[in-house]
Amino acid sequence: MKALVFDKRLKLVLDYPAPGLKENEALIRVKYAGVCATDIEITKGYMGFRGVPGHEFSGVVEACGIPGLIGKRVTGEINLSCGECDYCRRGLRTHCPERTVLGIFKKDGAFAEYLTLPVDNLHVLPDEVSDEEGVFVEPLAAAFEILSQIKVGKGTRAAVLGDGRLGLLTAEVLRLSGCSLTAIGRHEEKLAILKAIGIETAIVGEGMRGGFDIVVECTGRGEGLSTALDIVRPRGTIVLKTTVAERNSADLNRAVINEVTIIGSRCGPFKPAIAALKEKSVDVAPLVSRVFPLEEGIEAVSYASQNGVLKVLLKVE
Repeated sequence: MKALVFDKRLKLVLDYPAPGLKENEALIRVKYAGVCATDIEITKGYMGFRGVPGHEFSGVVEACGIPGLIGKRVTGEINLSCGECDYCRRGLRTHCPERTVLGIFKKDGAFAEYLTLPVDNLHVLPDEVSDEEGVFVEPLAAAFEILSQIKVGKGTRAAVLGDGRLGLLTAEVLRLSGCSLTAIGRHEEKLAILKAIGIETAIVGEGMRGGFDIVVECTGRGEGLSTALDIVRPRGTIVLKTTVAERNSADLNRAVINEVTIIGSRCGPFKPAIAALKEKSVDVAPLVSRVFPLEEGIEAVSYASQNGVLKVLLKVE
């Protein structure tokens, strides 16, 4: 099959081995895949990954042990756990020490014509959600994870730090909670997407006020935690979303002195993400900067790395 493969450098391979189908897995023909900040960091050495990157996708089930799933449009959760360890038994499957992660850790991903996932990881896309929108389910679920980790609602002063792909999605999700929200970024043209739906915005460093109860750090930059510490109130909460190959040091003395809670936040629930897309309470269409065919995947990843670019999609089928 055709695949984008990373092994010290990214390359297009026309005869990459198609994945073998294991028990309780499904073979999925990929239709669209999204280029994520994590994919870009992988090309810089993040997680030491070798293989096919890509973990945001929509596709069609071509083979599995459940006949009713064959032909269904799906997306899928990216963590493959053992199901037997103490973490899995306690419902912490995304933290299974034996897990692999689609396109990120020891598991070939979505920048290819085919991928496999356990049937239990799959979510059927409703007719109201297009193939292109289906690519956004995984990052949108990561934004919804915040609402499952901390209490956000009316009276909460919240800030989303970062105006990239995840930052914009996170702002749209937090807006649903009714909190007092400010999105802080570096690009007026990106923040304009949020302004258009009534979210207050600010440019980093330009009269940026502080005192926020909650700061969600989505900058994709090593210095993001330091900036979050600048604007969170004493005894406030910082939610860290950024993963980078190299992280700059932050003065954590400030976290101690101001008694700041710092929470890591990763993957999230797919059901509310799919529901938000179905009900159109979150609009992802303005976030698509460009669509490339898989054969131009190297150019697509390079383009996605440029300042000002939001979501880049690979049309695989």
